[in-house]
Amino acid sequence: MIYGLLFVTLQDIAFQRMKLTTILLLAAGLLTACGNSPARARKTAKNNAATTLPSEPKYYTYRVKAAYPHSPKAYTQGLLWHEGELWEGTGLHGESVVQTLDLQTGRSRELVRLPRAEFGEGIAILGDELFQLTWQSNTAHVYRITEEGLKKIRDHRYAGEGWGLTSDGKKLYMTDGSANLYTLDPATFRREGHVTVTWRGEPVSYLNELEWIDGRIWANVYTTDQLVIIDPATGRVEGVVDLTGLLPDEERTPTTDVLNGIAWDADAKRLFVTGKNWSKLFEIEIIEQ
Repeated sequence: MIYGLLFVTLQDIAFQRMKLTTILLLAAGLLTACGNSPARARKTAKNNAATTLPSEPKYYTYRVKAAYPHSPKAYTQGLLWHEGELWEGTGLHGESVVQTLDLQTGRSRELVRLPRAEFGEGIAILGDELFQLTWQSNTAHVYRITEEGLKKIRDHRYAGEGWGLTSDGKKLYMTDGSANLYTLDPATFRREGHVTVTWRGEPVSYLNELEWIDGRIWANVYTTDQLVIIDPATGRVEGVVDLTGLLPDEERTPTTDVLNGIAWDADAKRLFVTGKNWSKLFEIEIIEQ
């Protein structure tokens, strides 16, 4: 880490971790549901025996199929698979880049670096354009993908914070730290609508990195070890994937941060996950409990 950026970087991390207490309440619920507690199967309907409860999500554990090197200096904010390569967007002031990764070696090729004032967030590719959010700068950068790399072609302004971003091939989907999942017009970045993401009827906030997989949106829940699988039409969480213990203790250092980053290789049906400042990137298989 560059010494001159240390104070700002620590402020960034401290601010984001202020959310931890609130999110842990959600995490406790998700973890309970992933186990065999009666809480998973029972929710009392007060004063109304005819109350219709939301259908129960499915719960998954995982199996590691392969582990690959990943730079522990990369504060992963966005991850995706495109035309045979991993693409990664990183965060922190002065260290936010978009880069491609060599899966086998972990080596990166930096394509663009944001100004020091901007904190990079989620990325998505639609057609030959790459979209990059910023955390609190209210700006989405759009680049043309060329043989040489990325060429900046326009910016879009938006209200609120930028967190996660993905695409279904036609539209963009974005989160902002709330329980809202927004649908965006990629040409204008105008919000065309939104749904509230809910787990067993309760809103799920702090949806972070996003990935479109077979008609569903998979999302990291910030500071937790869980992924949620969301129906983009209704916002309902249809599945919860518990990745507790994925990064071994011996791979953790004082700078190792939380799980974040989901990439899907649609052709080979491979699922990749990593975390902020993690030394490993994993290919996993999910297993229904």
